[in-house]
This record gives sequence, C-alpha cells and structure tokens, in this order.
Amino acid sequence: MPLTRRAFVQAAGTGLAALAGNRIAFSAGDMKCWVWIPNGSAIRRSADDWKRRLALMRESGIRAIIPEIYDGRNAYFGSTRLPVKTNWLETLLPLARAESLEVHAWMWSMPCLIEDVVKNHPDWYNVNAKGESAVDKPAYVPYYKFLDPGRPEVREFVQGTVKELASISELTGIHLDYIRHPDAILPSNLWKKYNIVQDKVYPPYDYGYSEYERNQFKQKYGADPMTMKDTKLEEPWLDFRCEMVTGLVNGYLAPAARAKGKTITAAVFPGPRLARTMVRQDWGKWNLDAFLPMLYNQFYNAGPEWVEQQTREGASAVKQPVYSGLFVQGMTEPVFTETVQLALKAGASGVSLFSDGGMDDVKWKALQRLAAAGMKG
Repeated sequence: MPLTRRAFVQAAGTGLAALAGNRIAFSAGDMKCWVWIPNGSAIRRSADDWKRRLALMRESGIRAIIPEIYDGRNAYFGSTRLPVKTNWLETLLPLARAESLEVHAWMWSMPCLIEDVVKNHPDWYNVNAKGESAVDKPAYVPYYKFLDPGRPEVREFVQGTVKELASISELTGIHLDYIRHPDAILPSNLWKKYNIVQDKVYPPYDYGYSEYERNQFKQKYGADPMTMKDTKLEEPWLDFRCEMVTGLVNGYLAPAARAKGKTITAAVFPGPRLARTMVRQDWGKWNLDAFLPMLYNQFYNAGPEWVEQQTREGASAVKQPVYSGLFVQGMTEPVFTETVQLALKAGASGVSLFSDGGMDDVKWKALQRLAAAGMKG
C-alpha cells in the first residue's frame, strides 16, 4: 500500500523523510497536480501571505509545489557555493509541510550567468555551428548563456547544485529546468517575437559544437561535425548531442539526488520526438522519477487536442509518471477544464500549472472540481 502524504509528514518529523521521499511522491492513485512558482515577486510575499496561498493551493487540489530556487544567476536558499539572493526556500518549507504539500526545488541546469564562471571558465560554454560561444553571443536573449552539457567539469558543477539541494532534509525533490541545449527551433508562435523564421535548423541556433565535443565526436566517428560532408553522420551527430544531456542526467544528476533520498524530475519539451529536434533532448532515455513536459499549446498555435496528442506520446515513451505542463495564463475556465481532461484521457498522471500567477479564483475552483472527481484516464 503506498505511503500517504500524512504518513510522510509524520515520518519527516521523526527524521525519516529521506527514506520515505521516493515512495510517496509518485505512488499510484488519484490525479496529482503540481504548480510552478517563479521567484520574481513571490520572494517578497510575507509568511502570512504564503500561508494563505499554500492553503488555497492544497484546497484546490495541488499536491506539489515547484518554487524557483536557482535561476542560473542567484540561489534562493542558503547555498555555500552559489550567489545567494535570499533564503526563500527556508521560509517555504515549514509552511508547505503544514499544508502537506511536497516541495520540489526548481533549478536551472545549463544556463549560467554567474560572473566567476563566465570570467574564469569561458571554455565551459556551449558553441553553435558558426563557432560562436554562448558566453558572449547567446541566442535569442542575453540569459541564454548555456553550458556544454557533455563537458566533465560542467557536469560536476551542475551536480554540485543538485547535491547541495538534496542535502536539505525537508525538501521532497529536485526539479531540473533548461536541461538541454539552446533551442535549435523555437515554437512557431515565437518566431515573430524574435523576427526569425525557423523552417529548418540554422547555424546560429545549432549548438553542441564546442571544441571539446567536436574532438569527442571525431575520436568516435573520424569526422569533425563542423566541417563534415557525410550525410550518413548527421543522425549520429544528433544522437551524440542528445547523449551529452542524457549522460549528464543519468550519470550525474539522478544519482546525486537519490543518494540523499530525493526524487528527481524535469521540465522537458514536448515529445520526446519533438524535443530531439527542437532542443536535442531525448528524455525518453532519462532515469528520472517523473516528467513534466511543457505542453504550452498556445506557443505552437495549437489547441487542447495537441496537448492530448503530446501527452499520449510522452506517456507511451516512459514508464514513469507524466504530468502535462499547461500554460494557464489567459486560459478561460472551459478551455482549462477541457485541456486537463484531455491530458488525463491521454495517460497523464496529473497536470502541472505554469504558473501560480496565471491562476485565478475561477480556474482554482475548476481544478478543485477535477481533483475531487479523481479524474484519471
């Protein structure tokens, strides 16, 4: 019989949280709802305000919160290795525990804007097919300073953040974001925003070409991916870049979380088939406890049926639970309800909402009705 949340809280009180963590978070049963909480204005709310908000979330059917605890530049917990902006996580943990809510620390994985790293380790950063480094010519936006996911020093650096978070006893799990290469192709509804057309992969957005990775590929296949002409090597080169990320997840990050009894999850792109093309992310091969694909259909000029389609593909690709990520800002209640229902019908174990700020009283009540009905499948 699965361990209940109440039993988990009692166990945590007696120092057994690390043993119970993996057993409770992904047990079978009713749908499970998550919500992402970006830091931003959230870190300025008072403890009393958070008590009210967390109570509303629990009453509405939320069972896990995902606060943004490391954003590539600052830590929002008492880190001893990253620049600390505030100890927000330490404020949230006891308040969430009082509401029987799981807390999964949301951390950026590959973007790194820490001045010491940028200055002292420029060779750690990803490089595009033009030979441009993300450290000084990031794609799309200034914060797209992505690290090279295959480089051993980078893997150890990112693992260090997971290890530090996993050492926090009251935390349920670690949630990986930006665990990928920069977008080779953006969702079509964003092309106009950046004044681009991406009908195929163009060199400025095609990443994975650091000198280290090119040498690794050349040792294995006898060709430099920057200059190779053999079209038969195009698929192996795509696989190689996907493996950069898979090796980081399976070889470094998942073991570091589980060594401290924490669950580990990730926000991933739709797919995993589409994710391979868009961000070189083959998450069907990842050894995680659950997946939260970002099925933001508005960005793809698609409706709720697209969420159903992508959920079905994702759920069939992995044995672990899939929680469909929904972009709820601007969603009407009928569309919200339909989208949740279609995701559950397609095999999702629940949904994850982006974000708490995009929810209103009407949608919270709709989620409460859906959760109360225990709708799944």
